[in-house]
Amino acid sequence: MRLSYITKALSLILKDIGLVVFIPVIIALYYQDFNSSLPFITTGFITLFTSCLLNRAVKHSSVESLNDIKKSEALMIVSLAWLVFALVSTIPYLFFGLSPIDSLFEAVSGITTTGATVLQRFDYPKAMMFWRSFTQWLGGMGIIVLFVAILPQFAVAGRQMFFAEAPGPTEDKFTPRIKNTASALWVVYAGLTLLCIFCLWLAGMNPFDAVCNSLSTLSAGGFSPNPESIQGYHSEVINWIIIIFMFIAGTSFVLQSRVLTKRKLSLFWKSEEFRVYLFTLLFFSGLLGVNLIVHHSYNFYHSITSAFYQVLAVATSTGSSSDDYHQWCFSAKLLLFMCMFISSCSGSAGGGIKITRWILIFKYIKNELYKILHPNAVLTIKIDGKVVAFDVLRQTLFFVFCYFGIAALIAFLLTWIEQDIVIGVTASISAIGDIGPGFGTTIGPMGNYSSLHSISKFLYISLMLIGRLEIIPFLVLFHKDFWRIK
Repeated sequence: MRLSYITKALSLILKDIGLVVFIPVIIALYYQDFNSSLPFITTGFITLFTSCLLNRAVKHSSVESLNDIKKSEALMIVSLAWLVFALVSTIPYLFFGLSPIDSLFEAVSGITTTGATVLQRFDYPKAMMFWRSFTQWLGGMGIIVLFVAILPQFAVAGRQMFFAEAPGPTEDKFTPRIKNTASALWVVYAGLTLLCIFCLWLAGMNPFDAVCNSLSTLSAGGFSPNPESIQGYHSEVINWIIIIFMFIAGTSFVLQSRVLTKRKLSLFWKSEEFRVYLFTLLFFSGLLGVNLIVHHSYNFYHSITSAFYQVLAVATSTGSSSDDYHQWCFSAKLLLFMCMFISSCSGSAGGGIKITRWILIFKYIKNELYKILHPNAVLTIKIDGKVVAFDVLRQTLFFVFCYFGIAALIAFLLTWIEQDIVIGVTASISAIGDIGPGFGTTIGPMGNYSSLHSISKFLYISLMLIGRLEIIPFLVLFHKDFWRIK
């Protein structure tokens, strides 16, 4: 591993992060709240100054050298990029009176699009509330994907870093020119965000809230400037707009880009992952809707709206709320708990295991059962008509094993610290899946994480980052060969 390459890449990334930090200053100036611009101006200059220092430290290293980057170096750059982005995002919150651990919690929850919050009040300046949602929007598509799209220096190295940030089950979604793929993804992402803003504004939401909620929805984040989340707007029309865009956020942006480019809606239906994603959401939404009618006497329209909203919010890891589901019956909450494991499509803004991995696992189980009856059978696993290599299957099984193993370990520790098994289990699953709210009055849909012990918050922060990086880059850090420094 060559430190000069890593330092050079980080200096470039920090430079762009520093420029991005100045954007909330525009919001502060627009609302004539000049004092709230100071945190972002200060943070921006600190970040740019750090970038210059790193650049001077490796001034002998050319930008072209980044094209010779190795996979281990790409993994290190991605891990460090998310860590420094978290630290930079933390600084503005310190100016607004949050403690260091709460500032870091809110920042990491933002960039990982988890949506868990420690805020107990929502009367902060608009620049800060915008920053919460904006960090989610940046993290939703992936900061490395953004830098690959806009930085010419990552033209070749971008492929390694692209894979390191989103180590999905397959790589067939990546084109030979990864920069074009990254650019196309961000065009679709930004276009859908603007469309969501326009729809929410037409539905009666004020412009500032429409912007913040759209940034959070398309990123599958969930932060809202309203203390009661989407429930606070008391509008079924707004609920359905958010439902539609949550569904879109959980769908592969690569697939969406391909549909728009080729102008063939049939490509959605040809995707096995999309079909499973759609039918799974319909199934659980239907069950929950019936449950709300039977046990809570909801009328048909309200039950369907609430069911679709909460199933999508949990399954896609968006985490916003149209109802206080803590007040629902046990069976309804059990269905939502199961939805925490559904996840969204590969290449989407959502977190979790991803639908493709579930498909591979169930097909593997089916084949193993068949081999018990027919030991000599030679079976393959296919997705969309393409045979999946055994290495991909092996990595998928390893990922899922580690996913539940890490979640179980942190759940045990959180339960021990908080002396509450509901908080321990649901917070752990919520963190590694980047979902946001858990269950119970404390961390439920209308609660927050402010009352948790500082150690619990630190564990939650760590698990959010691990979940966002999809575990593999984190686990590689523990291998001794990874730390061979040059």
